[in-house]
Amino acid sequence: MDPLTRVATPNGQRALLITTLALPLTGWTIHALTLHRRLAAERRDPLTGAQRRAAFEHRARRLLARHHHDTVVCLVDLDHFKGLNDTHGHAAGDTALAATGERLAQWAGPNGVVGRLGGDEFAVATRRQDGIEQHLQDLVDVLHEPVPTQAGPLPVAASVGAAVPEYLGIHTLTALLRGADASMYRTKHSGRYGWAEIEDLDTPTVNGRRAGRPGTALPERAA
Repeated sequence: MDPLTRVATPNGQRALLITTLALPLTGWTIHALTLHRRLAAERRDPLTGAQRRAAFEHRARRLLARHHHDTVVCLVDLDHFKGLNDTHGHAAGDTALAATGERLAQWAGPNGVVGRLGGDEFAVATRRQDGIEQHLQDLVDVLHEPVPTQAGPLPVAASVGAAVPEYLGIHTLTALLRGADASMYRTKHSGRYGWAEIEDLDTPTVNGRRAGRPGTALPERAA
């Protein structure tokens, strides 16, 4: 039987109708996948793979709401990053940032989230393993490993500040980041990491960052 004759049969008409209906559905599926990929790209920093600030905060709050009893929040800031850029070039700086994002993601594991808050500053929220001191020491150690490049190992270092909800008795992300920020500031000046204490939660802040940090100076009032 001629193929055109088969299309004219009831079965052929149903097949033609299904095919016709499927075409726009396929188009919408492709459009939806494209939109999903675009939105996912907007949530991630393309250089480091870390979540952008808003996406990080959203996921970190969900993590804290579900698992605050065994979660840790950290702030990480690369040390002497401007000097690294000036000495080795911006390509090397980008390599260091990308390596930091990858190392943080590996340390955080599948139950954690990594965010790039801006420049060379990162945030991490993850469910901690047994032995918080060793867990944080592992993070410090991996962040101080030289980054392999074609020109040879690139020395890097980072300051880490941590806030443990169970220890502080608070579960709000804003307060925990404030405590981690104060802890990181101490680390940067003492060279010894630690985690936030209760008094760190009262540290004055400007737009969520410890007052006195670069970029937090308040404008002077006109006389």
